[in-house]
Amino acid sequence: QVQLVESGGGLVQAGGSLRLSCAASGSIFSINAMGWYRQAPGKQRELVAAITSGGSTNYADSVKGRFTISRDNAKNTVCLQMNSLKPEDTAVYYCNADTKETELERAASWWGQGTQVTVSS
Repeated sequence: QVQLVESGGGLVQAGGSLRLSCAASGSIFSINAMGWYRQAPGKQRELVAAITSGGSTNYADSVKGRFTISRDNAKNTVCLQMNSLKPEDTAVYYCNADTKETELERAASWWGQGTQVTVSS
């Protein structure tokens, strides 16, 4: 089992910044991709940003230039720095990690409990 614990959500005015953090713990041999997803009311969950163990990143077009994803492989953590926030960024943000318990096993995907981000206009 793997646990992902998120922190850093909250209420911010448009134009402000927030930093989300996620720490993975449990039966972890290695972590492949880590990422952040979000789900707004009435909408499907969508990818916000992802980062591989080698540091390659991928962003949703809507957040490019405003959000930055980073990770610390030694600490099994991933962060999302969110700048120039807009009301449309309001959503529950979920941390995701693809982990392997042993070298030979296939990776499994795990989710955090979600953290609310609310951007007021």
